[in-house]
Amino acid sequence: MIPHLSPETRAVLERAAMPDFARWQRMVYATGGCAQPVRLHGERLTFDGTTGEILDLYRTADEPTGFLLTACGNRRASRCAACSAVYKDDTYHLIISGLRGGKGIPEDVGGHPRVFATFTAPSFGAVHAHRTGKDGKTLPCRPRRDAPICPHGRFEGCGKRHDRDDPQTGQPLCVDCYDYSGAVLWNAHAGELWRRFTQALPAVLARLLGVRRAHLREVLRLSYAKVAEYQARGLVHFHAVIRLDGPDGPTSPPPDWATVPLLDTAIRQAAAQVVVPASKQSPEAPPPVLLRWGDQLDVRPVYLSTDLDGVSDQRVASYVAKYATKGAESAGTVDRRIRDAGDIARLDVTEHARRMIYTCFALNRQPQYRLLPLRNWAHMLGYRGHFSTKSRYYSTTLGELRRTRADYRAAQARTLLGLPDPAEGTTMTLSEWRYAGSGHRHGEPFWAEVARERIATARSITRERAAS
Repeated sequence: MIPHLSPETRAVLERAAMPDFARWQRMVYATGGCAQPVRLHGERLTFDGTTGEILDLYRTADEPTGFLLTACGNRRASRCAACSAVYKDDTYHLIISGLRGGKGIPEDVGGHPRVFATFTAPSFGAVHAHRTGKDGKTLPCRPRRDAPICPHGRFEGCGKRHDRDDPQTGQPLCVDCYDYSGAVLWNAHAGELWRRFTQALPAVLARLLGVRRAHLREVLRLSYAKVAEYQARGLVHFHAVIRLDGPDGPTSPPPDWATVPLLDTAIRQAAAQVVVPASKQSPEAPPPVLLRWGDQLDVRPVYLSTDLDGVSDQRVASYVAKYATKGAESAGTVDRRIRDAGDIARLDVTEHARRMIYTCFALNRQPQYRLLPLRNWAHMLGYRGHFSTKSRYYSTTLGELRRTRADYRAAQARTLLGLPDPAEGTTMTLSEWRYAGSGHRHGEPFWAEVARERIATARSITRERAAS
């Protein structure tokens, strides 16, 4: 024992000195350096279905560690950098295959009209912002010549130049003027706003073309993939790739009259008409709060080249994949559920996020909002929808990508063990697994992070070589 070492360093060295360390380390590398791996107890038996001969037997009881590690699969970078990197790569391939083809999607899909649309929330009060001019220079936040004062005695303007990572960015100029109830309710209904938008868009297209909606389905199909992103002010907005296909989806071309300008017009009109009431209230209750999209709707064509007035397909896929691994923690809140209102004061969050969390708990005590699960989603500032979704015909699925990867690794393992392919129908595999815990033990997180960094570096080098 070396007395001058810190307890953390001592634990790291002691773990490396244990007899099962080499095998444990191989398991960690197999998970990609997962930060929260799942420990399993159990066994797997592979035998010949004709003769009954046992071809392979694996038992965790025979492992030096006594268990098997498997990756947690969490998409959030704040929870597991290793698994979120895999999720990010899968999302990129899902999006890019719907723009260029591949993964079972024909390359002709690259010629279909498609746009990259950003749907934002309305304003619930003035907030500090990072603003840049056309030359890229940072502009003053909210310059006001007359220096007006709000009813609570605070300035309604701000002449500071905030960097993008400035802690003030996204924080209200006056917390008493800010409509926290409206902001939380908007987050809580953002998923419903998106659902109603996807329902309204085909109807708007049919109206613009002067045809019945049933007839439109016979010649045109709308496909999309979207991701939710938190703005610094704590409100979600959606980025969506929306594409026009023929009646059979990406395998059939759309009619000649299906153009990007037509899609642009339809998106703007559909977004403008969508309204969602905040809750179902009794006849005696006051009129419901009506929620809509914000005025800042951005719709850009997606092209193969960036020389045109739009965005490139690769940039769009990278952008969507990036935000598929982020959550509300990017808006200054936490990534775990808050069980009790008494814990809110001790959270390491921004004051703006703390007020939104308090508002979730407060609104849930009001009769008209009691059915909304705001307490359960207070850590998400009220938002409870999926972070990434897609329509059925947009492209491949995350499940298919994972299945392909699992099949590839299984084939590698069979080759190593000399086992035949199950497709031949000569072998059978029986397995039983039991949950034994999750996460790393004392001294192990350091080595898991080393493994993750080495794997990430190797992948980066491989990509650079492939690109050159």
